[in-house]
Amino acid sequence: MRVALSSASVYPESTASAFELAGRLGYDAVEVMVGIDPVSQNVDAIEHLVDYHQIPVVAIHAPCLLITQRVWGTEPWGKLQRSAEMAQRLGADTVVVHPPFRWQRDYARTFVDGIAELEEETGAAFAVENMYPWRASTRQLQAYVPGWNPVDHDYANVTIDLSHSSTAGSDPVQMVKDLGPRLRHIHLADGSGSAKDEHLIPGHGNQPCVELLELLAEDGFAGSVVIEINTRKATSRAARQADLAESLAFTRLHLVSREPDLVGGPPPDVDAPAGVRRRALGG
Repeated sequence: MRVALSSASVYPESTASAFELAGRLGYDAVEVMVGIDPVSQNVDAIEHLVDYHQIPVVAIHAPCLLITQRVWGTEPWGKLQRSAEMAQRLGADTVVVHPPFRWQRDYARTFVDGIAELEEETGAAFAVENMYPWRASTRQLQAYVPGWNPVDHDYANVTIDLSHSSTAGSDPVQMVKDLGPRLRHIHLADGSGSAKDEHLIPGHGNQPCVELLELLAEDGFAGSVVIEINTRKATSRAARQADLAESLAFTRLHLVSREPDLVGGPPPDVDAPAGVRRRALGG
């Protein structure tokens, strides 16, 4: 099971910085968020980063966020096709995609069947990500069609994001169990249940991160666990690096803690940040 770093986790630093930090900290791979950074849109530039840092790309996140509506044009199916082409060129087998926004009516109308057709045509796994209802004062707005919860729809491949499950008030462990072999990809983060999509460091919120990681280890999950946290408020590069190092140590610790030959779990990694070691010891 690979533990990868999302390039979104280093924002406002660049895609190139994500590769540098992933290599320095010992991540297994990078997930490239195709966004407003021109490097993230350029497969030649990404290939150069892969070669230079000797770290592979495990997934491409298609440009389907509000802020990336005009990246690679405005035609949504064309964006997905181009994402698959980038993934294939880089040796990645997964494209992460959000369900359509409600106002993308034509795209939404054929989305489920269209994703299946794209998978057959390209050979890439389009892992549809869980989202959440938007909250406006006391009301919830259903912003995604056919729905924010991919468990309820006939997708062959799904991404579960724990910050999104926090905002939605859903149980990511139960979602993983319900998905069974349809689970392809994990975006590991945390949340406090806020209406904001927080993407906290794993272990800093109320999501069952430990339980989920242990379940993945027990089940022999063959996909990737991708750290996708928000480090925008980091006061320095050193602080951002510490957050990414803590997230990696936390993830690796709990992915091995339920192996049969490690009764009671392994001792905390001496190289792990102090906060991770304390939580591992129950402190």
